[in-house]
Amino acid sequence: MHTMWKGSISFGLVNIPIKMYSATEDKDIKLRTLHKECHSPIKYEKVCPNCEKEVEQDDLVKGYEYVKGKYVILTDEELKQLKEEHEDKSVKIIDFVKLEDIDPIYFNRSYFLGPGENGSKAYSLLREALEDSKKIGVAEITIRSKQQLAIVRVYKDCLVMETVHYPDEVRNVGDVPSVPERKEVDKKELDTAITLIDQLTTEFDPEKYHDDYREDVLRLVQEKINKEEGTTTPSDLDKTNVVDLMSALQASIERTKDQGGKTVKKKTETKADATEKKTSSAQPKKRTTRKKKASS
Repeated sequence: MHTMWKGSISFGLVNIPIKMYSATEDKDIKLRTLHKECHSPIKYEKVCPNCEKEVEQDDLVKGYEYVKGKYVILTDEELKQLKEEHEDKSVKIIDFVKLEDIDPIYFNRSYFLGPGENGSKAYSLLREALEDSKKIGVAEITIRSKQQLAIVRVYKDCLVMETVHYPDEVRNVGDVPSVPERKEVDKKELDTAITLIDQLTTEFDPEKYHDDYREDVLRLVQEKINKEEGTTTPSDLDKTNVVDLMSALQASIERTKDQGGKTVKKKTETKADATEKKTSSAQPKKRTTRKKKASS
């Protein structure tokens, strides 16, 4: 598992070296957009709509739009300085709360936390303390220049950190249109609904749930591959031919080396000598012809 961050967990005077790993992965199927005619992937180029020309990476700057169409430019140096000021490689636990006190809407992304060098004892201590107290730690951390709120809890003998949205990042539920007001519902209908819920109630087993759409798409892709319905873009085909040609040339060179290379050299010299002899033998005949013409 790839280590994506190294630092420490701190609470009070306790400091625990840790390594962070992504606990989840995106299994969504990513489809490329191709040109229908030749099946080449479509490029998305950076084009300035005002200048109507493609811009290079060196021509780009970062700006904050404070009013529609008006921006404040932030230089790389300014952003770098702010990043250095907040780049503390520490998960600082500031509070302990109960897990049920936090609504799941605040949860963002999960990360496994493993002990760093000489951190196993302190790691185990925090894990046992969280389990016995049935509490979770509320912490602050900076990841990729972004300060985030997080919680630290125990998951199957491993410490897990989950980033949490700040309150102003969760939209106001009052802005959702057409939400009906709470009114008394029909008692008979309510009892029937509760009975149905009771019949469908079970223990949560994540293994029983599957992404049927993703599995069907992958099955369809495999069927097309088995039927040899795959396609190759012209550019990829050209690259393959170049690689094959280079391999053939290299193999030829290696085979010539194995033969000592002398045969080729000898043939070349013999051919050159024959040409030179032919030229030199032809020259006296021309001179003889000239003499005969002169004496006559």
